[in-house]
Amino acid sequence: MDIPSEESVKRVVGHQFPGGEYLIAHWENFLLTECTGAEALPDGLAHPVALFHVPFLGANTSIGEMFELGQAKSEFSIGIESYEWEFFRPLLEEELYQISGSILSVDRVKAEGRIYDRIKFRFDIRKDDQDIARSTIIWHYNRGRYDRS
Repeated sequence: MDIPSEESVKRVVGHQFPGGEYLIAHWENFLLTECTGAEALPDGLAHPVALFHVPFLGANTSIGEMFELGQAKSEFSIGIESYEWEFFRPLLEEELYQISGSILSVDRVKAEGRIYDRIKFRFDIRKDDQDIARSTIIWHYNRGRYDRS
C-alpha cells in the first residue's frame, strides 16, 4: 500500500496560513442567504454559512492547498468529520475582518479496516483585537484499507 508516512504528514502540525483580511459584501451575504432558502438576517448580520468559505479566503489559502498539505491522493480521498463554528460577536456584512489559520493536529487512525489521517484546522476571525468567530474543521485524508485479520 503506497501511503505517505505518518511522520511526513505530521510535519504540517503548527503550519500557519499567511492570513489576511476579508469583507463579506452585502451582495455576497444576500446570495448565501438566498441559496439556503432563509430570509435575510436583520441589521446586516452575515448568514453563518459564510464560515464555509470566508476562513479559507481570508487566511489566504484554498481547499486545494489544504489537500496538498495533507498529501491527499485526490479530491475524492477527503472525508469530512466536522465543522464547528463558534460566534463570539455578531458576524456582519460590509465589515473588514482579520483572519488567521493553522493546522492544530494530525492523527493516524486505523479503524474498521481503513487507514486515514485526521487533520484538524482552525481559523480565527477577529476585528479590532476582538474575537468574532472561529471555525474548527476536521477532515479525514483516506489512505486505503488494511486487512483486519
